[in-house]
Amino acid sequence: MTAYEKPSLAVSEIEAVLRKHFGPGAAEIKPLTGGNLSSVFSFVHEAKGYVVKFSDLEGAYQTESFVSDLLSGQGITFPKCLALGKTGPLAYIITERMGGRNLADYTVEQQAAHLPELISILTKLAVVDVESTNGYGWIGPDGNGTYASWKDFVISCNVEDQTGTFWENWHDLYRTSYLERDVYEEIYNRLMSCISYNEPHRGFIHGDFHQWNILSDGECITGIIDGNCMYGDPLVDLAILDRHMPWSGVIKAYQDFQAKSGITIPNFETRLIGAYYFKGLDGLRFYAKMGWKDAYQGTRHFLLNLES
Repeated sequence: MTAYEKPSLAVSEIEAVLRKHFGPGAAEIKPLTGGNLSSVFSFVHEAKGYVVKFSDLEGAYQTESFVSDLLSGQGITFPKCLALGKTGPLAYIITERMGGRNLADYTVEQQAAHLPELISILTKLAVVDVESTNGYGWIGPDGNGTYASWKDFVISCNVEDQTGTFWENWHDLYRTSYLERDVYEEIYNRLMSCISYNEPHRGFIHGDFHQWNILSDGECITGIIDGNCMYGDPLVDLAILDRHMPWSGVIKAYQDFQAKSGITIPNFETRLIGAYYFKGLDGLRFYAKMGWKDAYQGTRHFLLNLES
């Protein structure tokens, strides 16, 4: 299995899509970094900034439109969706462009200075009102989760048959990459032993809450973007941020904030370990497919040394 390659587009193809929605006048079309599964470009029209993303994955952005309405309607700064469509085999979405730069562009010290605000955003995400929806796992275009339980979702993510998805034929990675079957299965078994602690907690999960999907103007957070959004235990987002900022004391800051706010988190440690296993397992598979050996080895070491 070769490393996944994002779709490639000529400027003329991008311009044709933008003319369809804005008419003439789109300018300053520039590729943006980030987006492991999308080709992302910024542009300006009538002095306003926008973003257009392209993907060859079926139905790539329908859920993003729902999430945009959900989060922006509850005080979370998330880009508003302006258009969805297809051009040839590619899906695309056009959104407003939020101010600031990726938090990853700043120094470690500057990133750490944003920690109190990041913890506040995590806390808000965890209590987003999802009562009008149902289900667990990936959020569908209708706003509902696609599985009856968290356990069903986790099992489905790890079965061999993933036909028609990004993970189609992923067992080939055991032959063609450094993904190790015994390591993968060990961590999967540990994940399943924790699942009863995560399963009772159904909330909104951004699913990719890290520096490359968080924007800052250098002083404060200006918004969050993208996401592999799902319903389940919100501690998954905390685990993601901690793994991307392990030097910043994310976990302690989160616990201190919850204690000060009078928020009790039942079975915190076991749920957090379950969250680490859930995201880490997918990370191993992803890093192997992308050919990111250092990230694979670092995640492997972390997961194997966790104590359930």
